[in-house]
Amino acid sequence: MSANTGVREARRRRTRRALLDAALAQLEERSLGSLGLREVARAAGVAPTAFYRHFRGMDELGITLVEEALASLHTTVRGVLASAGDAERRGDAAVRLVAELVRSRPGHVRFLVRERHGGVTAVREAIAGQLDAFAAEIGAALAADPAGADWPAADVAMLSRLLVDHMFMTASACLTASLRGEDWSAVISTARGQLRLIHLGRLHWQP
Repeated sequence: MSANTGVREARRRRTRRALLDAALAQLEERSLGSLGLREVARAAGVAPTAFYRHFRGMDELGITLVEEALASLHTTVRGVLASAGDAERRGDAAVRLVAELVRSRPGHVRFLVRERHGGVTAVREAIAGQLDAFAAEIGAALAADPAGADWPAADVAMLSRLLVDHMFMTASACLTASLRGEDWSAVISTARGQLRLIHLGRLHWQP
């Protein structure tokens, strides 16, 4: 790669990052469907035509934000599922994982919570696809556990979706606590208790 090519590539990455960051800032109080690319380009300090060098439209930018927020978590989730220890310890690890995501990427999580049932179909489907992948990974771990060895596939899927929804609910509760200026101790305690309750229900479930 020549020096000029390297400079152009670095500039391209900076512009792309500036567009994503500008969109996240605009999306703190708005939905993606109400945000125009000209607004994003102006906030990023680039011409609207430059936007199209990086994204085909706002849908693609939104999908990129979804991938940034969730795609890298798959390896971590698999690590939690495969970790040694009882269900309570794994549950604690899962709650810590969600809390860390909210701490490190609050804008992304706020975007996910708002757009999960939002009006932009492509983004809504991207979020659903990522959550389906998490549910499949959790379901595979549950099916391999002796406690669920005789469970029908539909029951395993039901439990895995419940756990994914719990993850999302916990993230939303952490965001709400932050907006109120509260610490997260009550949210974390509740989330852990809910997981213990789910686990106890699992042990006594009759397929």
